[in-house]
Amino acid sequence: MSKVKQLIAELCPEGWEQVPLWKVTIWDKRFNAVDRDKQPKVINYPYLLAADLFALKQDRGDIFLLSTGEQTGWTTEKMAGAYLREGEVVTIPWGKSRPVKEVIKYYKGRFVTADNRIATSNDTDKLLNKFLYYWMMSQSRVIDMFYRGSGIKHPSMADILDMQIPLPPLSIQAEIVRILDNFTEFTAKLTAELTVELTARVKQYNYYRDKLLTFNEGEAEWKTLGGVAENLDFMRKPITSGLRESGVIPYYGASGIVDYVKDYLFDGDFLLVSEDGANLLARKTPIAFSISGKSWVNNHAHVLKFNTYAERRFVEYYLNSIDLTPYISGAAQPKLNQQNLNSIKIPIPTLTAQKRIVAILDKFEALTNSLTEGLPREIELRQQQYEYYRELLLGFPNPKLAA
Repeated sequence: MSKVKQLIAELCPEGWEQVPLWKVTIWDKRFNAVDRDKQPKVINYPYLLAADLFALKQDRGDIFLLSTGEQTGWTTEKMAGAYLREGEVVTIPWGKSRPVKEVIKYYKGRFVTADNRIATSNDTDKLLNKFLYYWMMSQSRVIDMFYRGSGIKHPSMADILDMQIPLPPLSIQAEIVRILDNFTEFTAKLTAELTVELTARVKQYNYYRDKLLTFNEGEAEWKTLGGVAENLDFMRKPITSGLRESGVIPYYGASGIVDYVKDYLFDGDFLLVSEDGANLLARKTPIAFSISGKSWVNNHAHVLKFNTYAERRFVEYYLNSIDLTPYISGAAQPKLNQQNLNSIKIPIPTLTAQKRIVAILDKFEALTNSLTEGLPREIELRQQQYEYYRELLLGFPNPKLAA
């Protein structure tokens, strides 16, 4: 970054120009709400819907599938057909349900695109496309505000094209791009290494969890879940109830907190078990999870009460380790009903053994799953560090504006 400061001092000590985005970019279409004189030229890119785009996917392709989301892939020139295009582009999705920073893309080469809004510099002697990408990434929160609508949101392109982009000399843009490219590569490499480590830790955790929760004859007494926990489902309230006033009390559903409300139904330590069959089969989230304190629970999660922390956590770990498919009933809307829940067989060792097992598994879980401990937190910190330096590089004060 000292190199960037040096270049600024040498090349533009009095500052640099800031211009509206429309003045230095060409987009993929003329937008209805944008004055025609702001778009004297467009470059059309025929697009495919997501399902049709990924239908082209080939393992050994060399044509990039420029999707509107995180998923990407490759295809062949033959499969791409008339949709094949080539260029150096920056894209944002026409319709999105996630933050722009997760879906904005830069690509140089041959590609087939989904329904993206596609920009390219109209003069690379004034604006580098990679600089444009990093600048738009740094402005992603602002761009997010220009997406409107419920569900799938669409951008106000008039507002986006009127955004002011800095135009420091090309050598400064190139140096910023070089630094951010190196930092991006370093961050990606480190994140990949940490992800491999995390995967290994999770595999190790699952191995020891399954080993700790496997018992020989005589080491545990098998009981039904209904025989070891008090079921408090009768205290739940349907999600259609009128009590949804905003507040600070956690409102739980089948897979965790879904809202915060003003009032509460439960106060204490409980185990919630999802009754949503689709959630149980997919296992994208834990099917059993502990809650503490004041809470509101809807009728999509069973509520179980235990005598001790060790008993509750032991059952939680066990339920999250077994296949619950045999207990799910219903075809159209599969569910884990209360009768089937209560019939699940649970191995119950001595309380001393339960405490020992829970203590070990709590430590493993903290290393693998916690956002404040272990590798997931480390990955998050590396990403935050990258974003910090990117904002720093693209946020040098412009003397021209200060004057």
